[in-house]
Amino acid sequence: MKVRLYIVLITFGLYSWNIYSQEEITADTTVLQEEKRDDKYKEDQVYIGATYNILLNRPSDVKQNNLSRGIQLGVVKDMPLNKRRNIALGIGIGYAYNVHFHNLQFFEGEGGSGYRVIPDSVDYKRNKVDTHLIEMPIEFRWRTSTADSYKFWRVYTGIKLGYVFANRYKFIADNKTRFTNDDISRFQAGLHLSVGYNTWNFYAYYGLGKLFKGDTETDTGESLDMSSLKIGIIFYAL
Repeated sequence: MKVRLYIVLITFGLYSWNIYSQEEITADTTVLQEEKRDDKYKEDQVYIGATYNILLNRPSDVKQNNLSRGIQLGVVKDMPLNKRRNIALGIGIGYAYNVHFHNLQFFEGEGGSGYRVIPDSVDYKRNKVDTHLIEMPIEFRWRTSTADSYKFWRVYTGIKLGYVFANRYKFIADNKTRFTNDDISRFQAGLHLSVGYNTWNFYAYYGLGKLFKGDTETDTGESLDMSSLKIGIIFYAL
């Protein structure tokens, strides 16, 4: 009888110790998880995107051809505005490259550049202008993120300022023509919007300023009031 009693006591003691150990491990795990949780987290501080570029307000008979495109990349300082940290202000710095293929030919002369629509009788391989910019996005950010979730909806919108630090025009036919065009506006600005979930995000940019300086005209006297519309995708990372 005593032997059975000892066995019961020992079994009860081992069972109690096991429960206590499990509770202690669970408590320690919870503490570690809470310690790892970053209540001061920030989101989407690196971006990279690709766009299809459309020229708006083109002069008569000016058409785009080939694939006018752009790439952009940069970093953003994410500054949450509320305790939940799902509303924030973003200010960043980045680089953008844009190329436009079209049938508007540029001429370089002593009095400046001239412009004309390439006649159908002219056989050419390529006619394009590309630009390199330093950009500064300033945006209002809304998202459904939490400290534990990396998949969430986002809507980021604001203004993007740009400075064209280099450009090049290139015309390729029997001979090649290439030069830097001083008529291209150095300062650019536009409204931009990013909307998406997790990895995939739609991106749009609408230029508020002209791509060329205000007094630039074609050989027929039409003003070059073209601006840019960019549509594409953008990816974000921490």
